[in-house]
Amino acid sequence: MQLAHLYKKASDFEPLTVEEGVFLYHQAPLADLMYIADELRKKQVPHGKVTWQIDRNVNTTNVCIANCKFCNFYRIPGHAEAYITEMPVYRQKIEETLKYGGDQLLLQGGHHPELGLDFYTNTFRQIKAEFPDIRLHALGPPEVAHITKISKGPNGEKLTHHDVLLALKEAGMDSLPGAGAEILVDRVRRLISKGKCGAQEWLDIMHEAHKLHITTSATMMFGHVETIEERFEHLVKIREVQSRKPADAKGFLAFIPWTFQDVDTLLAKIRGVHNLTTPDEYIRMISLSRIMLPNIKNIQASWLTVGKQTASLCLHAGANDFGSIMIEENVVSAAGAPHRFTYKTIQEAIREAGFEPQLRNQQYEWRQIPAAIEEQVIDY
Repeated sequence: MQLAHLYKKASDFEPLTVEEGVFLYHQAPLADLMYIADELRKKQVPHGKVTWQIDRNVNTTNVCIANCKFCNFYRIPGHAEAYITEMPVYRQKIEETLKYGGDQLLLQGGHHPELGLDFYTNTFRQIKAEFPDIRLHALGPPEVAHITKISKGPNGEKLTHHDVLLALKEAGMDSLPGAGAEILVDRVRRLISKGKCGAQEWLDIMHEAHKLHITTSATMMFGHVETIEERFEHLVKIREVQSRKPADAKGFLAFIPWTFQDVDTLLAKIRGVHNLTTPDEYIRMISLSRIMLPNIKNIQASWLTVGKQTASLCLHAGANDFGSIMIEENVVSAAGAPHRFTYKTIQEAIREAGFEPQLRNQQYEWRQIPAAIEEQVIDY
């Protein structure tokens, strides 16, 4: 393989193979990858602005039987700290979210063994009845898989992914996050998230969501037990699912790669696995995400896991989005992610990187910053 040939393919938006991606990862200078990815970004996102969002991550429950080795958030059933979020808490958190300029809840939780489809559809309907304008970016393929397994239809029949997704959409789910992807290779998933759905089921659920015109995102958590080759298998699988979406569906609107956070996790304690990802490596993966995913328009830099400085450099390496200020986030933070933004400081960071910030919603439609917005006080 020759770098010049692969650079040409990438610049022409031609899909690269796993082997070609791995070759670029190991052989291409970072400056070359950044330049190519930046040029692709300019073509795919010609307005040149860096988008960002205001939302809040609210957890439906912390009870989970998936036993992921990288998660410090979950509690086993019956634990003294176990909870299920109820409507008074949603009400308070949504009112705060609106005060801080947010328009959306990212609703996720654990694989609770007793919370089936009715629980989620009732919850979504209750929220929408009181707050019809709040958007619900809810659950993720592993939770959809779990709900499908433990739920029954009105006549006791087994449900399909289609049944569950349609019911959730009709109840008020506006979009489906790319949660629980980790690395979409079953060897890796058996080691770090054995209790979650396998790679193919994750992909199948996303394809089914696209057929129902449910907008989704995709993620990748790397820097743990995966190989470089498996990272690129993940990227190619995401690209292939996107290529199969209906022509009038948005499919994956964004791709967000983020690094494993290892503080006090079982992966670190028992297996001695630590996140050794360097800033250069993260920027390299951002660039290669843009290059490997020519059919996904938005690439998001994970400031939450890599920090302001590295994320800002990613804006010159193919990324065009800074994600959300995340008024609340409990899962990744529980494993050591220390970084925080307010609506003012995220815009300052984008301007310092040389770009114009643009507030958006989950559909990547532009929003005006509300006139009555209050700045959240962050307790470090």
